[in-house]
Amino acid sequence: MLKQIITMKKHVFLLFIATSILFSACSKDTESKEKEKEVIPTEIYFPEIGSATWETITPKQLNWNEDNLQGLYDYLETKNSKGFIILKNGRIVIEKYFNGHSQNKEWNWYSAGKTLVSSTIGIAQEEGYLSITNKSSDYLGAEWSSLTTEQQDLITVKNHLSMSTGLNDYVEQTLKWICTSPSCFDYEADAGTRWAYHQGAFTKLKDVVANATGTNFNTYFYSKIRDKIGMNGSWNELTLLTLYSSDTRSMARWGLLIENEGVWDSETIISKNYFDAMVNTSQDINKSYGYLWWLNGKESYMGTTSQEVITGSLVPSAPDDMFAALGADDQKIYVVPSKDLVIVRCGESAEEMQLGPSSFDNELWGKINAVIN
Repeated sequence: MLKQIITMKKHVFLLFIATSILFSACSKDTESKEKEKEVIPTEIYFPEIGSATWETITPKQLNWNEDNLQGLYDYLETKNSKGFIILKNGRIVIEKYFNGHSQNKEWNWYSAGKTLVSSTIGIAQEEGYLSITNKSSDYLGAEWSSLTTEQQDLITVKNHLSMSTGLNDYVEQTLKWICTSPSCFDYEADAGTRWAYHQGAFTKLKDVVANATGTNFNTYFYSKIRDKIGMNGSWNELTLLTLYSSDTRSMARWGLLIENEGVWDSETIISKNYFDAMVNTSQDINKSYGYLWWLNGKESYMGTTSQEVITGSLVPSAPDDMFAALGADDQKIYVVPSKDLVIVRCGESAEEMQLGPSSFDNELWGKINAVIN
């Protein structure tokens, strides 16, 4: 009898030990999972100025589909990409370089750099140097175009920002399209009644800033934007063109500033009123265009080389609230507020050469969606 009692107590003791171990293991597993969840930050992060350090977060932590990552990378490489970055709340999730490119190499933004000029105009306005509702001639002089005074006086700085100057864009004559001489600016329609993607009319915005502020445009931009958010790069003078180039991370820094509505860390770089106008429809002709930013999710859009208005969203496979800085040869900076994402792609042309939007946008977003959704 005593032996049976001892045996029973031993079994109870062993059961207690086993239960305790199992409970402890489960508790640790639960704690581990809870800790893993806890470390996923949701607040926006800003990389330090002048430092190469940049916080990261993994696709696994975000519960993204890792099985489709390689397919995305293969697609990017095949499509002549050089650099590709995805930020989530400012943290790097993906950073890849292809075709001989690297983290420290620079690349031309092409027309994606127009968005830098747009924000510089907004800063100059906030500082009281100019008003975008004023006539362009207030800052460019009375003879900046070949128009009559009556025709020219209809053109405001805002018309330059929204590509609605009414000037003949000479889209099939590249030299006249980029030319900034008065003889190249010919009347086609009253300002505000015609939308056309016109490089020359855009370029005059740099003169607007320089003349209004009394400061070289590049110097003003560097001090007001580039240096304040830790970008590198510079404006480079080419024949009749001035293009911005930088490394891919600087493109991501720019996208991050825009994701946070013009505020870097705690410093307001772009005023809220101007920012809101900049990333919303700027005129009634091309619904998918703000102040030099391309907008998704609108009822229609226009391309860069035609007067055709196309029904539907600019990039159907991208989130409706996405807006983008788009440049020739498929330079892309996508900003998606609803998903806290900034996505950058730089490189050579993926397919056909386009000045802004291209079929590559929709294809690329299909690959991105396979990873993030």
